Amino acid sequence: MTTFAHRCGIATPERDQAIARVAEQLQSHNIELVRFAWCDLHGSLRSKTLVASSAVKALHEGVGMVSTLLLKDTSDRTAFKVFEAGGMGDLLGFEGATNLLMLADPGSFRVLPWADKTAWLQCQPYFANGQIVPVDTRHVLQQALQKLAQQGLGMQCGLEVEFHIYKITDPTPQTDPDQAAWPGLPPQVDMIHPGYQLLSDAYTDACDEPLSIVQRTAQALGLPLLSLEVEFGPSQVEAVFDVTDALTAADNMVRFRNGVRQALRRAGYHATFMCRPPFPHIMSSGWHLHQSLVSLNDGDNAFMREAPQAGSTPTDAAHTLSTTGCHYLAGLLAHAQGAAVFATPTVNGYGRYQPNALAPQAALWGYDNRGAMLRVIGAAGDPATRIENRLGEPAANPYLYIASQIHAGLDGVRRQLAPPRATLSPYAGDVPEANKLPSSLAQTLTALQADDALMAAFGPGFAAYLVRIKQVELARYDAAQDKVDFERREYFSRI
Repeated sequence: MTTFAHRCGIATPERDQAIARVAEQLQSHNIELVRFAWCDLHGSLRSKTLVASSAVKALHEGVGMVSTLLLKDTSDRTAFKVFEAGGMGDLLGFEGATNLLMLADPGSFRVLPWADKTAWLQCQPYFANGQIVPVDTRHVLQQALQKLAQQGLGMQCGLEVEFHIYKITDPTPQTDPDQAAWPGLPPQVDMIHPGYQLLSDAYTDACDEPLSIVQRTAQALGLPLLSLEVEFGPSQVEAVFDVTDALTAADNMVRFRNGVRQALRRAGYHATFMCRPPFPHIMSSGWHLHQSLVSLNDGDNAFMREAPQAGSTPTDAAHTLSTTGCHYLAGLLAHAQGAAVFATPTVNGYGRYQPNALAPQAALWGYDNRGAMLRVIGAAGDPATRIENRLGEPAANPYLYIASQIHAGLDGVRRQLAPPRATLSPYAGDVPEANKLPSSLAQTLTALQADDALMAAFGPGFAAYLVRIKQVELARYDAAQDKVDFERREYFSRI
């Protein structure tokens, strides 16, 4: 029998076996509901919930979804004129708000620890003719990884994610129909710790309940959680994850954000991955992306060198990184301005780039220097040698953030770019204008459009699609009379 999965070219005996295992798990766990979930442009999960008896068929035939879900800005407004002739421009397949079909990966099956008798599956969207939707962000990362594989390389990533958890004191703004709006208000909250005492054991103990919920949720979802820490800012915490391959790391980030927000909400907490919550006294949250390339032949770290380059010092990239690593580092620096939109996609996130705030201000690298955008970690002979990019905010779509690293780094490798010497003063005021990071979403959108290599790597179709949607968001922000209220509704309530 030919199924939709066959028409999409993904039906295999191995996939059928995995579906059979899902059917067994549905019974053994007494599952009643299954969420078929998909990650949108902004890194948020959308889902349809099927009764368990329909789930196995849906794994073969797909689940319908309205195509406009791929065309939304952060407020859920459709950024394209889908009902007008020519309103989609070069973005075909969405006219008239057509239907798409989500096909789930049976290997992604998870029993949700916070929802009774409920399971979860991760999906990707396809057109009705069986073609994958090219602007799906997970597909964008898969394409980037294919380019990397053509060079005989894979990618490994480790995640350090800062975010804020608050105790809900009054949910009324979100539940009162008289206060309904588009977007709606967040609940009223209190802090879970007062902050300004990094790694305080007393604050960690005071936060035991919400941190335990985060820990149990992450581990029940199979995420490689290493640690949970009280961060410097009021009500701010950090989660650190072990190294995985790049696609798994991106999937894990999506699952983590979605899972902890839902589990904490049920316990009376509001978790937000907004960079700068809308309160007077906060510390910005960052997402530090650790990355290295590995040889697909033997699994060796392609950034590691056996011995420092003769005559080099730690301020020389070749003291620590291989030739490939040096070129990759230079590529990240060369495309930092245009790539910023993938790492920091909200207007809120650009307030993080402040001096002496453990966040970057310029496209610089440093050896084990947390003030630089790129922190080189390791040493000759160290298989854990890697580059940490400190550019990102925790609201970033992980598929796009990681894909931007691959495209920028590969361009450096292709052109054999040489990095400058490491900075010893990342917040010095004499940084050349060309090295300064964008100070706003508008600036980084302009930088992306001027970056021919990044535009070509992502494909002009995807790049134009992303820019248009972000420009719609930016235009609404510019028109808002109360900017704080915009960010409170747009980001704090929903991210």
